[in-house]
Amino acid sequence: MTDMNRRNMLQAAGAMTVGAVAGCATPGVAGNAARTAFNVPATTIPVSGTDEMFPVRRIYCIGRNYAAHAREMGSDPTREPPFFFQKPTDAIQNVAPGTLADHPYPSLTRNYHYEVELVAALSRGGSNIPIERALEHVYGYAVGLDMTRRDLQRAMGDEKKPWEIGKSFDRSAPIGPLHRVANVGHFTNGAIWLKVNGQVRQNATLNHMIWSVAEQVARLSLANELFPGDIIFSGTPENVGPVVRGDRIDCHIDGLPDLSIRIV
Repeated sequence: MTDMNRRNMLQAAGAMTVGAVAGCATPGVAGNAARTAFNVPATTIPVSGTDEMFPVRRIYCIGRNYAAHAREMGSDPTREPPFFFQKPTDAIQNVAPGTLADHPYPSLTRNYHYEVELVAALSRGGSNIPIERALEHVYGYAVGLDMTRRDLQRAMGDEKKPWEIGKSFDRSAPIGPLHRVANVGHFTNGAIWLKVNGQVRQNATLNHMIWSVAEQVARLSLANELFPGDIIFSGTPENVGPVVRGDRIDCHIDGLPDLSIRIV
């Protein structure tokens, strides 16, 4: 065997070894070329003013983050620490500005509630994020709705059971497009309101939040490592209430386009 042939054989063997190693994914790590049994559509939110889409990883929601709403839900806002729950990514319903989107009345409930909220989207992750650095992780903001099957939520709460069935269902998170911090800045004050059929139902300002967006990011990062693609629904003001088929909901936060849906 010539030196050239021997060298070619060794190179081929080395390439096969590298290929075999690359094809063996370590536990919890997917290879770039991994074949999946089927495709799962990604959940994304349009980024205003661009052709980009924001990929959604997790949806976090803070509960009872406005004092008056905490009181109407039966808790004491002066003593209760922040708590969070999650929605599945398929709760997202994208609603374009200037449109009236049809929103289906969900199954199982007879008491379907609106909750208008400021949504913060993260482009950086981390654990134990200090409050003074937390806003550096925020990519942009949007107007969102945390729609709630209130009767199911309360029934589960009364039985001391998890109440995801009241919060975590298909299209329970209508949302407008994201607006980048570079364009709109951060939202710490300004009006937030919601109308049903033209009548004001919720009306407050963002500085009525008990826990600011920065504090929410910092607190969440103590419990879970945050990642790019995580979004946070930052709580709703008082006067949540029911809607029925045919009702129109209009949502507003100063500095962002309104969000409008019709219950069908």
